[in-house]
Amino acid sequence: MNANRLAGAAFQRPAAPARHRCGGFTLLELLVVMAIIGLLAGYVAPRYFSQIGKSEVKVARAQLDAVDKALEQYRLDVGQFPTQEQGLAALMKKPANQARWDGPYLKKEVPTDPWGRAFIYKIPGERSEYDLISLGRDGAPGGTGEDADLRNN
Repeated sequence: MNANRLAGAAFQRPAAPARHRCGGFTLLELLVVMAIIGLLAGYVAPRYFSQIGKSEVKVARAQLDAVDKALEQYRLDVGQFPTQEQGLAALMKKPANQARWDGPYLKKEVPTDPWGRAFIYKIPGERSEYDLISLGRDGAPGGTGEDADLRNN
């Protein structure tokens, strides 16, 4: 019987060294995770960026409202709106020959719209005594959505 054991032992494979698996990830696992992240980003990113555009429009409307109120306060103090030549700078710096000016009428400098362009001030206005306009994201007259012009009235 001992001979059979010895003969059987000769045909057995030698024992493989024990593998110790470290705590890493396989390439396949990493690719699956990256694919899932890519799918989530493709789904969430458009919704996120559309909210940014909407918030820029809201900020522009709030700025228009603040400048509009400052112009109304200027008119109450001075008796008229700033002329086209004086522009919105009259809200921050006293124009020549304006004894009743009691500004500045804004806490900070006259803001630019969220897209970095100055608001357009027209007096007399097309729709009211004056027009205060932001040309929207595209900076061109007209447009729809985020590219639409924003007005004080």
